[in-house]
Amino acid sequence: MEGGAGDPGVDNAAMRERAGRAGHDAIVVGAGHNGLVAACYLARAGLRVLVLERRPMVGGACVTEETFPGFKVSTAAYVNSLFRPEIVRDLRLREHGFEVLARDPSSFTPLPDGRFLMLGPDAGRTRAEIAKFSARDAARYPEYEAMLERVAAFVEPTLGTTPPDLLRPGLRGLLRLWGLGRSFGRLGPATSEAVEILTGAARPILDRWFESPELKATLATDAIIGAMASPSTPGTGYVLFHHVMGETDGRRGAWGYVRGGMGGLTEALARAARELGVEIRCDAPVARIATRAGRVEGVVLETGEVLATRIVASNADAHVTFLRLLEPATLPEPFRAAVGRISYESASLKINVALAELPDFTARPGTAPGPQHRGTIHVCPDLDYIERAFDDAKYGRPSARPVLECTIPSVVDPTVAPPGRHLMSIFVQYAPYALRDTTWEAMREPFADRCFALLDEYAPNFSRSVLARQVLAPPDLERVFGLTGGNIFQGAMTPGQLFSLRPLPGWASYRTPVGGLYLCGAAAHPGGGVMGAPGYNAAREILRGRRFRFFTT
Repeated sequence: MEGGAGDPGVDNAAMRERAGRAGHDAIVVGAGHNGLVAACYLARAGLRVLVLERRPMVGGACVTEETFPGFKVSTAAYVNSLFRPEIVRDLRLREHGFEVLARDPSSFTPLPDGRFLMLGPDAGRTRAEIAKFSARDAARYPEYEAMLERVAAFVEPTLGTTPPDLLRPGLRGLLRLWGLGRSFGRLGPATSEAVEILTGAARPILDRWFESPELKATLATDAIIGAMASPSTPGTGYVLFHHVMGETDGRRGAWGYVRGGMGGLTEALARAARELGVEIRCDAPVARIATRAGRVEGVVLETGEVLATRIVASNADAHVTFLRLLEPATLPEPFRAAVGRISYESASLKINVALAELPDFTARPGTAPGPQHRGTIHVCPDLDYIERAFDDAKYGRPSARPVLECTIPSVVDPTVAPPGRHLMSIFVQYAPYALRDTTWEAMREPFADRCFALLDEYAPNFSRSVLARQVLAPPDLERVFGLTGGNIFQGAMTPGQLFSLRPLPGWASYRTPVGGLYLCGAAAHPGGGVMGAPGYNAAREILRGRRFRFFTT
């Protein structure tokens, strides 16, 4: 507690004595991908690091579990593109078993009238596919991609930087703002495009570029994933852009599967961490971050065990870190109130499915693995369909006809399913966290049935091919993975919660009002997605605070 008194129930004098002796220079709370990234870079700089994870395995929401016997299920996160290539190189993750498998084609959108749209990395084939619906759109699509590249040239360098403090910029902050202004000025005539992408709604952008409802709907799914928003909502332009900013094998905007499931990434990070001397303890839930006189002194586990340290990096979201793990009197009341205003609105539900056979799509028949099974399968024929699905969620109802984003990683990576079987991931919009007139205990399975019936309209064999399923509603995502409100980004990715405003104005530097306490997860810049950048940036700021030479080997 501030003002000199320590946390109740903790022997602060003994803790300070232990912190001064051999122990841990830093403790990372949470072994998700960002926490492991931060731990690796701190250890590379010579710090003695302990990672504490409440679940039985590392990974957080980027994990592989044997949910069904013989199946390797990416329980939450399910595809990779955004993870920073410099982290892969620095930590030699490929040597530790990390491998991304490219998908070609990237997406398949079956339509109610029996037609389909496929998009992929081959520019010629993609234009030919789009031309089936609009020759004009096929001609414009390369220009659209070039526009996104122009904006990416401005935004991408900011991912690995610490945002300037808009309230107390200081010389460093003013220099950063000046540098951002110069970079923004280089956009020239593209400046207005960038502003619209970064702050506006996805629908008017797509309507301006294209005329084909089928193409616009396929592209718009990237704008709403994980968001309590429709394509007409301001801010979805950035979510659209955020999801096309990554790469696979050097191809911009391409997404891939991690061999062995998404846990292949976090297991590789854990191996790299242990090689660097990091200690990782699973089944070690943290009950409280202990402080004295406004500074971190250690953490207290739910077992009562006390671990001393002068640095804690929290991979939990801001709500958990500040409102659950700290004593209320530790933080100024205005700060706590501001944390309470952070939006965690979300309307995403995840279904993992074991299949006896692949979907036999009416638009592209066949149960043998084909191009229609390799990429993301979009069930949303037009933008109005998405808007209607969101209308239900606005009033506390799961969508009557939801938007489905399905992937079948076993077609590209046979290691994730037994021979002759397949594994499907279904990411569903919209499923609001708080329901009106019912609960998720009552609605979880009926809503999953609704999603399956919708898939049957496009692939009539789907439901009868299901061997088992796991349904994770928003409260389940919160309970299992510690994601407040079920929000997969640790806070909405809206303009008021990005860059220098993430998690709060004046606190975008990964530091917090508590000395020695840092945020290292998606609650901090640049936000959600399996990216690693928050952990990378937080480690840099921690080391800067200790006056270490950054990332020495």
